[in-house]
Amino acid sequence: MSYCHAIPSMPEERRAIHKAYHDQAYGFPIHDDDELFCRLVLEINQAGLSWETILKKEQTFRKAYHNFKLKKVAAYTEADRERLMADPGIIRNRLKINAAIENAKTILQLQKSHGSFEAWLEAHHPKTKEEWVKLFKKTFKFTGGEIVNEFLMSIGMLPGAHSESCPVYKKVMKEKPLWNRKV
Repeated sequence: MSYCHAIPSMPEERRAIHKAYHDQAYGFPIHDDDELFCRLVLEINQAGLSWETILKKEQTFRKAYHNFKLKKVAAYTEADRERLMADPGIIRNRLKINAAIENAKTILQLQKSHGSFEAWLEAHHPKTKEEWVKLFKKTFKFTGGEIVNEFLMSIGMLPGAHSESCPVYKKVMKEKPLWNRKV
C-alpha cells in the first residue's frame, strides 16, 4: 500500500500530520539549498524510526539546527554537537548529528563547484536509484539506499512519491519534477 492510500486508513490522530506532509511537501521539487539540506537531515534521522516520529519533531529539528542554515550548521563546534546530543526534541544519535554537520560542509563545497546543491543534483540527472546511492555514499555521510531513495523521491528527483491516481500527483506534475523533465 502506498503512502497515498495508507493515509485514509490511519487513525485520525495520526492522519493530520501525515496528510499535511503528503499533500504539501512529499514529491514536490525543492529549490532552496537550506530546505534540501533540511530534507536530507530529516531523512537521515528517520533511519530506524518511523517517519511520523520525524514529522512530529520537525519544528524542534529546525530550532536545534538553526533552521538548517548551511553555513551555520557547517560551522558547528564540539559544543554544538554536545548541545544537540542533549536536546530531547531531536534524535540524539551522535552518528546522525555528525553526518548533518559534515554533510553541511560537503554541500557548501558543492555550492562552490556547481553554484548550488540543487544544481549538483541536476548535473547528475538522470541516474538509476542504484547510481544515485553509489554517488551519495561517495559524497555524503550516513546515506544508505533507503535514505537516498526517500530523499530523492521526496524532492521530486525520482518518481514514486505518489500514485498516479492520487490527486496530489497532478499538483506535483505541474511543478515539473526533474524525473519528468525531458533530458
